[in-house]
Amino acid sequence: MHQTFDAALGIDLLHANQAGADHNRTHFDEWGITCFNVMSSPGAGKTALLERTLAGLTPDLKIAVIEGDMTTELDADRLRRYNVPVIAINTGRSCHLDAKMVAGGIHRLAHEYDPTEFDLVLVENVGNLVCPAEFEVGEHAKVALLSITEGEDKPLKYPVMFQEADCLLITKMDLAPHLDVDLNQIIANVRQMNPHVAIIPVSAKTGEGLNVWFDWVRAHSRGKAFAKSL
Repeated sequence: MHQTFDAALGIDLLHANQAGADHNRTHFDEWGITCFNVMSSPGAGKTALLERTLAGLTPDLKIAVIEGDMTTELDADRLRRYNVPVIAINTGRSCHLDAKMVAGGIHRLAHEYDPTEFDLVLVENVGNLVCPAEFEVGEHAKVALLSITEGEDKPLKYPVMFQEADCLLITKMDLAPHLDVDLNQIIANVRQMNPHVAIIPVSAKTGEGLNVWFDWVRAHSRGKAFAKSL
Protein backbone atom coordinates (compact mmCIF):
# COMPACT_ATOMS: atom_id res chain seq x y z
CA MET A 1 0.00 0.00 0.00
CA HIS A 2 2.78 2.41 0.94
CA GLN A 3 4.73 1.63 -2.24
CA THR A 4 1.61 2.10 -4.38
CA PHE A 5 0.90 5.46 -2.78
CA ASP A 6 4.48 6.62 -3.25
CA ALA A 7 4.43 5.62 -6.92
CA ALA A 8 1.11 7.37 -7.51
CA LEU A 9 2.33 10.47 -5.71
CA GLY A 10 5.44 10.55 -7.91
CA ILE A 11 3.36 10.24 -11.07
CA ASP A 12 1.03 13.04 -9.92
CA LEU A 13 3.97 15.34 -9.15
CA LEU A 14 5.56 14.72 -12.54
CA HIS A 15 2.22 15.21 -14.30
CA ALA A 16 1.61 18.53 -12.56
CA ASN A 17 5.15 19.66 -13.28
CA GLN A 18 4.79 18.71 -16.95
CA ALA A 19 1.70 20.90 -17.25
CA GLY A 20 3.70 23.79 -15.82
CA ALA A 21 6.61 23.09 -18.17
CA ASP A 22 4.27 23.09 -21.16
CA HIS A 23 2.92 26.46 -20.00
CA ASN A 24 6.44 27.88 -19.72
CA ARG A 25 7.31 26.60 -23.19
CA THR A 26 4.22 28.30 -24.58
CA HIS A 27 5.55 31.62 -23.26
CA PHE A 28 8.96 30.98 -24.79
CA ASP A 29 7.40 30.08 -28.13
CA GLU A 30 5.17 33.16 -28.12
CA TRP A 31 8.20 35.36 -27.47
CA GLY A 32 10.40 33.59 -30.04
CA ILE A 33 12.85 32.43 -27.37
CA THR A 34 14.73 29.14 -27.30
CA CYS A 35 15.40 27.71 -23.82
CA PHE A 36 18.17 25.27 -22.88
CA ASN A 37 18.16 23.43 -19.55
CA VAL A 38 21.84 23.04 -18.50
CA MET A 39 22.38 20.18 -16.04
CA SER A 40 25.24 18.31 -14.39
CA SER A 41 26.60 17.08 -11.10
CA PRO A 42 28.05 19.72 -8.74
CA GLY A 43 31.43 20.98 -9.90
CA ALA A 44 31.25 19.73 -13.49
CA GLY A 45 31.72 23.27 -14.78
CA LYS A 46 28.27 24.61 -15.68
CA THR A 47 28.94 28.17 -14.59
CA ALA A 48 32.41 28.26 -16.19
CA LEU A 49 30.89 27.01 -19.44
CA LEU A 50 28.16 29.65 -19.28
CA GLU A 51 30.75 32.34 -18.67
CA ARG A 52 32.58 31.34 -21.85
CA THR A 53 29.27 31.00 -23.69
CA LEU A 54 28.12 34.49 -22.74
CA ALA A 55 31.50 35.94 -23.68
CA GLY A 56 31.49 34.14 -27.03
CA LEU A 57 27.87 34.45 -28.13
CA THR A 58 26.40 37.67 -26.79
CA PRO A 59 27.62 39.59 -29.85
CA ASP A 60 25.37 37.31 -31.96
CA LEU A 61 22.52 36.36 -29.62
CA LYS A 62 20.63 38.24 -26.93
CA ILE A 63 20.79 35.90 -23.94
CA ALA A 64 19.23 35.82 -20.47
CA VAL A 65 20.04 33.36 -17.69
CA ILE A 66 17.86 31.76 -15.03
CA GLU A 67 20.33 30.64 -12.38
CA GLY A 68 19.29 27.91 -9.96
CA ASP A 69 21.13 27.12 -6.74
CA MET A 70 20.12 25.81 -3.36
CA THR A 71 21.54 28.88 -1.57
CA THR A 72 23.54 32.03 -2.39
CA GLU A 73 23.85 34.02 -5.60
CA LEU A 74 27.56 33.32 -6.07
CA ASP A 75 27.16 31.78 -9.52
CA ALA A 76 24.58 34.37 -10.54
CA ASP A 77 27.02 37.16 -9.62
CA ARG A 78 29.71 35.54 -11.80
CA LEU A 79 27.38 35.62 -14.79
CA ARG A 80 26.12 39.16 -14.16
CA ARG A 81 29.60 40.41 -15.01
CA TYR A 82 28.79 39.68 -18.65
CA ASN A 83 26.05 42.34 -18.70
CA VAL A 84 23.16 39.96 -19.34
CA PRO A 85 19.97 39.61 -17.30
CA VAL A 86 20.45 36.92 -14.64
CA ILE A 87 17.44 35.83 -12.58
CA ALA A 88 18.60 33.96 -9.47
CA ILE A 89 16.39 31.26 -7.95
CA ASN A 90 17.29 29.72 -4.58
CA THR A 91 15.60 26.35 -4.18
CA GLY A 92 16.23 25.89 -0.47
CA ARG A 93 16.19 22.15 0.16
CA SER A 94 15.10 21.19 -3.34
CA CYS A 95 17.74 19.41 -5.41
CA HIS A 96 16.44 20.70 -8.76
CA LEU A 97 14.53 23.47 -10.45
CA ASP A 98 10.95 22.68 -11.32
CA ALA A 99 8.53 24.29 -13.76
CA LYS A 100 6.89 26.48 -11.11
CA MET A 101 10.22 27.91 -9.97
CA VAL A 102 11.23 28.69 -13.54
CA ALA A 103 7.80 30.24 -14.18
CA GLY A 104 8.63 32.71 -11.42
CA GLY A 105 11.91 33.49 -13.15
CA ILE A 106 10.14 33.96 -16.49
CA HIS A 107 7.65 36.39 -14.99
CA ARG A 108 10.44 38.40 -13.39
CA LEU A 109 12.25 38.54 -16.73
CA ALA A 110 9.09 39.64 -18.54
CA HIS A 111 8.40 42.28 -15.87
CA GLU A 112 11.86 43.83 -16.11
CA TYR A 113 12.53 43.46 -19.86
CA ASP A 114 10.76 43.05 -23.17
CA PRO A 115 11.00 39.25 -23.51
CA THR A 116 10.55 39.36 -27.29
CA GLU A 117 14.01 40.94 -27.52
CA PHE A 118 15.74 37.74 -26.35
CA ASP A 119 16.91 34.89 -28.54
CA LEU A 120 17.97 32.43 -25.85
CA VAL A 121 17.33 31.68 -22.18
CA LEU A 122 19.88 29.46 -20.46
CA VAL A 123 18.61 27.74 -17.32
CA GLU A 124 21.46 26.61 -15.08
CA ASN A 125 19.92 23.87 -12.96
CA VAL A 126 20.99 22.79 -9.49
CA GLY A 127 24.01 20.48 -9.48
CA ASN A 128 22.56 16.97 -9.42
CA LEU A 129 22.72 14.03 -11.85
CA VAL A 130 19.29 12.65 -10.90
CA CYS A 131 16.34 14.98 -10.29
CA PRO A 132 16.91 17.74 -12.88
CA ALA A 133 16.54 15.23 -15.71
CA GLU A 134 13.14 14.14 -14.38
CA PHE A 135 11.54 17.57 -14.07
CA GLU A 136 11.13 19.58 -17.26
CA VAL A 137 11.06 23.35 -16.90
CA GLY A 138 9.81 24.35 -20.37
CA GLU A 139 13.10 23.88 -22.19
CA HIS A 140 13.44 23.13 -25.88
CA ALA A 141 16.60 21.09 -25.31
CA LYS A 142 18.48 19.53 -22.42
CA VAL A 143 22.23 20.10 -22.23
CA ALA A 144 24.13 17.79 -19.88
CA LEU A 145 27.70 18.21 -18.69
CA LEU A 146 29.98 15.39 -17.54
CA SER A 147 33.47 16.33 -16.44
CA ILE A 148 36.33 14.08 -17.52
CA THR A 149 37.22 13.83 -13.82
CA GLU A 150 34.00 11.93 -13.07
CA GLY A 151 35.15 8.81 -14.89
CA GLU A 152 33.60 6.38 -17.34
CA ASP A 153 30.80 4.89 -15.23
CA LYS A 154 28.50 7.86 -14.61
CA PRO A 155 26.37 7.39 -17.76
CA LEU A 156 25.64 3.82 -16.65
CA LYS A 157 24.98 4.73 -13.00
CA TYR A 158 22.78 7.77 -13.74
CA PRO A 159 21.16 6.78 -17.04
CA VAL A 160 18.17 9.17 -17.15
CA MET A 161 20.33 12.28 -17.39
CA PHE A 162 22.14 10.90 -20.42
CA GLN A 163 19.06 9.36 -22.01
CA GLU A 164 17.29 12.73 -21.88
CA ALA A 165 20.17 14.91 -23.08
CA ASP A 166 20.12 16.48 -26.54
CA CYS A 167 23.72 17.60 -26.17
CA LEU A 168 26.44 16.28 -23.86
CA LEU A 169 29.52 18.34 -23.09
CA ILE A 170 32.47 16.41 -21.68
CA THR A 171 34.14 19.15 -19.68
CA LYS A 172 37.57 19.85 -18.16
CA MET A 173 39.36 18.18 -21.07
CA ASP A 174 42.52 20.09 -20.11
CA LEU A 175 42.83 17.66 -17.17
CA ALA A 176 42.60 14.51 -19.33
CA PRO A 177 46.40 14.00 -19.66
CA HIS A 178 46.65 13.82 -15.86
CA LEU A 179 43.88 11.26 -15.36
CA ASP A 180 43.53 7.52 -15.83
CA VAL A 181 40.27 7.97 -17.72
CA ASP A 182 39.32 6.58 -21.13
CA LEU A 183 37.44 9.22 -23.15
CA ASN A 184 36.41 6.65 -25.76
CA GLN A 185 34.85 4.50 -23.04
CA ILE A 186 32.90 7.48 -21.69
CA ILE A 187 31.56 8.12 -25.18
CA ALA A 188 30.72 4.43 -25.68
CA ASN A 189 28.81 4.35 -22.38
CA VAL A 190 26.92 7.50 -23.31
CA ARG A 191 26.05 6.06 -26.71
CA GLN A 192 24.74 2.93 -24.97
CA MET A 193 22.27 5.17 -23.13
CA ASN A 194 21.56 7.58 -26.00
CA PRO A 195 22.77 6.81 -29.54
CA HIS A 196 21.70 10.17 -30.95
CA VAL A 197 23.01 12.72 -28.45
CA ALA A 198 25.55 15.26 -29.71
CA ILE A 199 28.81 14.79 -27.77
CA ILE A 200 31.29 17.67 -27.57
CA PRO A 201 34.52 17.47 -25.50
CA VAL A 202 35.36 20.96 -24.20
CA SER A 203 37.60 22.88 -21.86
CA ALA A 204 36.43 26.23 -20.49
CA LYS A 205 40.03 26.86 -19.44
CA THR A 206 41.83 26.32 -22.77
CA GLY A 207 38.91 26.90 -25.14
CA GLU A 208 39.08 23.39 -26.61
CA GLY A 209 35.81 22.49 -28.33
CA LEU A 210 34.05 25.76 -27.51
CA ASN A 211 33.62 26.76 -31.16
CA VAL A 212 31.88 23.43 -31.79
CA TRP A 213 29.60 24.12 -28.81
CA PHE A 214 28.92 27.66 -30.01
CA ASP A 215 27.98 26.31 -33.44
CA TRP A 216 25.57 23.84 -31.81
CA VAL A 217 23.95 26.66 -29.82
CA ARG A 218 23.60 28.86 -32.89
CA ALA A 219 22.15 26.03 -34.96
CA HIS A 220 19.55 25.20 -32.30
CA SER A 221 18.54 28.68 -31.23
CA ARG A 222 17.78 30.48 -34.46
CA GLY A 223 14.47 28.91 -35.49
CA LYS A 224 11.47 29.92 -33.42
CA ALA A 225 9.89 26.58 -34.30
CA PHE A 226 12.86 24.71 -32.81
CA ALA A 227 10.64 22.85 -30.34
CA LYS A 228 8.74 21.28 -33.24
CA SER A 229 11.92 20.15 -34.97
CA LEU A 230 13.32 18.01 -32.13
